[in-house]
Amino acid sequence: MTAPVLLPTGLRGETFAHVTYHIDGELVPVLTVDIDRVPIYFEHHILLWKSPSVTIGVKSVKGAFKRMLAGMQIFVTEARGHGQIAFSRDGVGHIFPIHLLRGDEIHVREHQFLAATENIDYTFERVRGVANLLFGGSGFFIDKFHARQHEGILWLHGYGNVFEVNLGPNEQIDVEPGGWLFKSTQVRMETITQPLTTGMFAGAMSLFLNRFTGPGRIAIQSMYVHLGKST
Repeated sequence: MTAPVLLPTGLRGETFAHVTYHIDGELVPVLTVDIDRVPIYFEHHILLWKSPSVTIGVKSVKGAFKRMLAGMQIFVTEARGHGQIAFSRDGVGHIFPIHLLRGDEIHVREHQFLAATENIDYTFERVRGVANLLFGGSGFFIDKFHARQHEGILWLHGYGNVFEVNLGPNEQIDVEPGGWLFKSTQVRMETITQPLTTGMFAGAMSLFLNRFTGPGRIAIQSMYVHLGKST
């Protein structure tokens, strides 16, 4: 397995799927999107500024009742019109795009979603099991983004910097549960328990890790926030 590679931290005038966007800044980056032909949706609390000609509305999320019971957001915000709109999250991090071709799907750790073009479907899955020990006993969500009919863009936010690794068939990597950010659908994820074998607490303590098995992509963030309590 090759070492994870740092993703680009800035882009100017990038265009894909009829959408042009810009990513600027190094400590707390800003995503600016030119709204014209394709509306976008985004987390409602990340808006930084917009052109007056861009209108804002509410877009419901499928499975809203289950998300509400888990303390997760139950709607996202949608932008339409002509002009620009900019987003920034309140934290040091790294904004980056994922260009999805028709038929592509990506799985994203909860609370990492920033924005997406309207033609990207958004669903979610609740993960239970041993991982519950790390998330207050309630498990956690994986957000699923799928370009079913048309190509589109998904923008994510990682804490610190974001690195990507491409796993070959049956290649594996163990990641601290708060450190992974997204994975390809083909990548299998399991939670493993690794007992500490040396030192004062040998045999009395264990390390919990998420093990990913390829083929496919996985992203790792260098700084992470444990999200046992929803924000």
